[in-house]
Amino acid sequence: MARYSTEQKNALVEQYLNSPLSIREFAEKEGIPKSTLYSWSKKLSQEKIPNMKKPAPSAEQRFSIVLETATLSETELSQFCREKGFYPEQIQQWKQAFINGHSTQKSTTNNADKKRIKEL
Repeated sequence: MARYSTEQKNALVEQYLNSPLSIREFAEKEGIPKSTLYSWSKKLSQEKIPNMKKPAPSAEQRFSIVLETATLSETELSQFCREKGFYPEQIQQWKQAFINGHSTQKSTTNNADKKRIKEL
């Protein structure tokens, strides 16, 4: 098992962050387990910005992000997420929430309409 110095870890993380590759692709290219690269990048970001939490985006911002990323490939989405500080899973959850919210609202309206029609 290879041992990496802190400088080597930081250099690899910086290369990854500046790379258009997804974390999986970069880890395979460098011969490092994906989970290891992920933990190094998480640790480095915590060292650079300790206890700084980014405020959660508003619903309008989330919707804008979902629209902006809808046509991106996996690699482009990974690059976008690294630049903006999000995870692809978050964007997928937001997309699903918007879809579910729309379908729930539509079915509620239909049920309310049916009930009103029945009353008349």
